[in-house]
Amino acid sequence: MTQLADLRRNYMLSALSESDVAADPIRQFQTWFDEALQAKLPEPNAMTLATVHADGQPSARIVLLKGMDANGFTFFTNYESRKGLDLQANPRAALLFHWVQLERQVRVEGIVEKVDEAESDAYYASRPLGSRLGAWASEQSREVPGRDVLEAREADFRSKFGENPPRPAHWGGYRVAPTWIEFWQGRPSRLHDRIGYRKQDDGSWNIVRLSP
Repeated sequence: MTQLADLRRNYMLSALSESDVAADPIRQFQTWFDEALQAKLPEPNAMTLATVHADGQPSARIVLLKGMDANGFTFFTNYESRKGLDLQANPRAALLFHWVQLERQVRVEGIVEKVDEAESDAYYASRPLGSRLGAWASEQSREVPGRDVLEAREADFRSKFGENPPRPAHWGGYRVAPTWIEFWQGRPSRLHDRIGYRKQDDGSWNIVRLSP
């Protein structure tokens, strides 16, 4: 525990002020995401997705951002997985991007809805064959006796569908429509910059600074 307590770094790379950020948080996110791409960070689209079950139990996991526009942030998964069942019971979620090399985080909170079937079809068709078959073979989040069962199921679906498996009805996309987005920039002495955007009833965004 002594070693854990001593793990720390002083954040020195950049700063963030109200005058620096875009009026729209999606534009601000795109700017930071582009900078993460330019820095060649590993999987800059990896994000923590937090959901809450009907019984109040929270759950978090890493998923990949696969789309982003003025309507929100999109990812794809099995609708019958734990996250899918959580979102069915409570269609709200939080996202967290952590770009440690840039000393930055982005937090998103919002309302979740399924994307339309055409969007799910298009993304599914773009995936490698193994990933498309995996969506059939894996009953995501359910217990399985062993890996051999998964491999046998994949082989069965490969034999059944060949090179062109259709998208399973239980697999598709979700969009998190943000109501709150926060940009965090590490600063010295733990006096970090935190700039938040709160969505107003008229659709505009109110920009605030938060104490670190």
